[in-house]
Amino acid sequence: MTNDSICKEYTRDAITLLKQLIATPSVSRNEEKAADILVDTITHYGFTPVREGNNVWIMDPQYDEQRPTLLLNAHIDTVKAVASWTKNPFEPVVEGDILYGLGSNDCGGGLVSLLQVFRYLVSHPQQYNVIFLASAEEEVSGENGIRRALPLLPPIDVAVVGEPTGMQPAIAEKGLMVLDVKAHGKSGHAARNEGVNAIYEILDDLVWLRNHRFSKVSDFLGETKMSVTVIHAGTQHNVVPDLCELVVDVRTNEFYKNEEVFEEVRQHLKSEVSARSFRLHSSHIDPQHPLVQRCVAMGMVPFGSPTLSDQALMSFPSLKLGPGESSRSHAADEFIKISEIEKAIGVYLQLFDGIVIPSTI
Repeated sequence: MTNDSICKEYTRDAITLLKQLIATPSVSRNEEKAADILVDTITHYGFTPVREGNNVWIMDPQYDEQRPTLLLNAHIDTVKAVASWTKNPFEPVVEGDILYGLGSNDCGGGLVSLLQVFRYLVSHPQQYNVIFLASAEEEVSGENGIRRALPLLPPIDVAVVGEPTGMQPAIAEKGLMVLDVKAHGKSGHAARNEGVNAIYEILDDLVWLRNHRFSKVSDFLGETKMSVTVIHAGTQHNVVPDLCELVVDVRTNEFYKNEEVFEEVRQHLKSEVSARSFRLHSSHIDPQHPLVQRCVAMGMVPFGSPTLSDQALMSFPSLKLGPGESSRSHAADEFIKISEIEKAIGVYLQLFDGIVIPSTI
């Protein structure tokens, strides 16, 4: 069988599965039925799936702990459908080359493509192990998503995450940290010279947050960026507010741990600062890694991604590479092109087949 006929056969199987997943609502934390479909499909393919919650994975049947391990990962959950859909988000509709449906692009296309690629790789001897992981709760960075699955897997040397990147390798991804900032004042009557206005107390901090620039700038991700996105203060027009609260969205590049940025912010603000979490760090892979180098040799162009994925929870090298476009994600009338899935399967096979993966363990 030629590579072209292999890709076409795998594409047919991928589209069949993707249609089933689209027709099965799987909003984050409610992915049970989608996980059931994956278990049934994987079993039909002749493999023995492992399930933990709504995370489903397959181990290489020839797994050897002496070999390095490649993880192929994509998520099965979706966001909620926005109100402006003109089609039924749970009805897989094909119009020409386009398959419409919620989750088709983010990231059903990558999910079903990587599953087909796993089938090929384990049937053709490689110098590395392969694990396919379909993870839950990615859209909400949930406790029962990939965080629950990774500790149950053997050591991973490198991962490819099937998020929609137009099949260009995202070799760096910004991290995320959300800060709550509170300034305290003293209430009083607005008509008299009473109280301490908490809004005025926080003004200097607002200016610092707007103007501050972190010194380390990434070639792929640019600056670490802070944005004040929410502000709350006051109860009515004639009461001096005694509390002003800000929410700050922080997107870190690979040169900063979230803890470092937090400390720098805390030292400069006079207001009270707390972080909701430190765990969603920026991620990156060495541009000299063999996977990246083969991508470049195949004509792909590495870039940095501003959007968050399960990479943020991976402690090992990883990159994002998948069919579809990030701009379609979370949008009305989301779609993937069937030709994009067929191309992705071919690109993945060329990328992975025969590559030598260095051990990082």
